[in-house]
Amino acid sequence: MSAVSVAFEKASADNRAALVGYLPAGFPTVDGAIAAAQAMAQAGADIIEVGLPYTDPLMDGPVIAEAVQRALAAGTRVADVFRTVEAVVAAGVPVLVMTYWNPVERHGVRAFARDLAAAGGSGLITPDLPPEEAGAWLDASDSSDLDRVFLAAPSSTSQRLATIAGACRGFVYAASLMGITGTRDAVSGDAGGLVERIREHTDLPVAVGLGVSNGVQAAQVAAFADGVIVGSAFVRRLGEGGIDAVRELTAELSAGVRRAVSS
Repeated sequence: MSAVSVAFEKASADNRAALVGYLPAGFPTVDGAIAAAQAMAQAGADIIEVGLPYTDPLMDGPVIAEAVQRALAAGTRVADVFRTVEAVVAAGVPVLVMTYWNPVERHGVRAFARDLAAAGGSGLITPDLPPEEAGAWLDASDSSDLDRVFLAAPSSTSQRLATIAGACRGFVYAASLMGITGTRDAVSGDAGGLVERIREHTDLPVAVGLGVSNGVQAAQVAAFADGVIVGSAFVRRLGEGGIDAVRELTAELSAGVRRAVSS
């Protein structure tokens, strides 16, 4: 059982959803990102996603895109991502890398899997890699015993959800809405239905991402999902208020997933 699976089981045993937080490596600096992610872990995040900065972040909204560009301009590289993973794992939480597929191919798929495993990482979330084109990654993740998380969308057919869920290991990422990342005023009404549809095809945990920014929204999602994923809100807080702001938001969201309410 992977560290990610254990984290979800522990949250379930506590009768709550798992809190999954995202921050890109290298923002505001490599060491600054490490410190922020470690603070997130200490304040209650169950799993952390470390973003690999990429020049063409198609799914990312303006908050994350700007942070990623700042990281790239400062010289952040794949080696810095692995260093970040290693440091955050040492804080006691499982770490997944969120990455577009091109950097993995450039690094070499098997080499990336090997280096990620060596850093203590649990696996990858690959938003632009469909399972049908993931043969090399499926093989490499099997060889290095890594989780693989693919995204399901509200528009996905039942057959497609079965394919996505069957290829995942660790959990299934339910994108609550169509479009780019970013905070929203309200949780998408499609999210609950998507989680139910995914559960028809798998016993894996289902975590919902895109749009959650505060404790109230986290509680709403925790009422029907196994995990609550938060990204843009963390990046914004880090940029505006530093590590203390990240710690405060983590505590708020951690309390939120423990007081699930009907959406």
